[in-house]
Amino acid sequence: MDANKNFVDAVTEVDFDFTPFLKRYKDGRIERLLRSPLVAASEDPTANRRVATRDVVIDHGTGVSARLFLPSRAAMAAGSRRLPLVMYIHGGSFCTESAFCQTYHRYATSLATSAGALVVSVEYRLAPEHPIPAAYNDAWSALKWVATFADPWLADYADPARMFIAGDSAGGNIAYHTAVQASRDGGLGVDIEGMVIVQPFFWGAERLPSEEVWDGAAVFPAYGVDWLWPFVTAGQASNDDPRLNPPDEDIASLTCRRVLLAVAEKDTLRERGCRLLKRFHDYYTRTGSGEATLVESEGEDHGFHLYSPLRTTSRRLMASIVHFINQPPAPKLDDGLHSEGKNIDRTSATTKAPKPMILGVPRRPFMDVFGYGMEMKHHCSGSSSTTCMAHAMSKIGGCGKAASPKKNYGLFSGALWPNKAYKGPAAALPGTHHVIKNMW
Repeated sequence: MDANKNFVDAVTEVDFDFTPFLKRYKDGRIERLLRSPLVAASEDPTANRRVATRDVVIDHGTGVSARLFLPSRAAMAAGSRRLPLVMYIHGGSFCTESAFCQTYHRYATSLATSAGALVVSVEYRLAPEHPIPAAYNDAWSALKWVATFADPWLADYADPARMFIAGDSAGGNIAYHTAVQASRDGGLGVDIEGMVIVQPFFWGAERLPSEEVWDGAAVFPAYGVDWLWPFVTAGQASNDDPRLNPPDEDIASLTCRRVLLAVAEKDTLRERGCRLLKRFHDYYTRTGSGEATLVESEGEDHGFHLYSPLRTTSRRLMASIVHFINQPPAPKLDDGLHSEGKNIDRTSATTKAPKPMILGVPRRPFMDVFGYGMEMKHHCSGSSSTTCMAHAMSKIGGCGKAASPKKNYGLFSGALWPNKAYKGPAAALPGTHHVIKNMW
């Protein structure tokens, strides 16, 4: 009887609760909560907003793969001016999401068509099944693959002199470290023009004053962020890890000439991002070797641009990224940073528009089964995307199944974390707080 009870406890009791992303049970089972549907690739651009897509396996040993996004007008203009190349690394707290899921498929599609860029969206291994540094290793493998230009789309359409590394949230952290590694390894023969990191995940052992304040509504309370890094590193690293708070020698090693870092006003990670940007800026100012641009979305929280892409703030953020990729450097402002436009409206979004919702996730939760990713990759070699998807769907029992009405993984309904709140004085950055608002 006791043995049966222990078995039931192991199956049903939660060992680690990282809602709204995942739960780990005592038996080792992982339940991923925030899901978006699997989307198949298609080389027919009419099936995907005039962007052709194709999946490739990069490393058959690890299963690392990528989805390529090629705007149709590029395909029709073979032999003309080559396209910017963006290697994109998705977010998801190192433990959820996928290059093949609807959320990131749509975002990469929008980036490709808006910027007129060839986008390589990387599918890397997820924690906790594959703890850090697996994700870093996979991104590095992807960059080395991109640098060969062996893929026909890369060979025919991409401009090696206009290469960008980009990512959001955890993907922003991975993108940064991939750029650092490329700089130290001589760039692999690829000229990395710039880096775009959106609401990147950086942290530290000591709380900043602004991180001590939580109103119960922010997507990431500070104590929740505290848990993440030890979890995704399988307990091998703590929050004093330099991968969370990059040392000056990392920044000094960067060879990319331009950096755009985007933050959201209500994001717990905001101040870390602002401080990192200032360090980029100080280095570039001291050496005269590059440009640093900060874009802040007022009234928004972490990940808003992914879950409500048609909102005005999301479209403005996309416009600033597109401008960064396609335009020459803008004239300097007095503070030494670079504006993404001549007319900057610094008025708070809350006075010009209805109060924004947290992330703006639909009331009907996204339903995806995250187990499909590695299954798909291990069976994709030499197969069509449709064949790969069919195999993955057979393994997970289909997707798009309606959620139980009692479950809501959308992010409107109350606090996402246990009822804990930290109170303390709100803090501004030191005297030189440089912010370029994306409100034009």
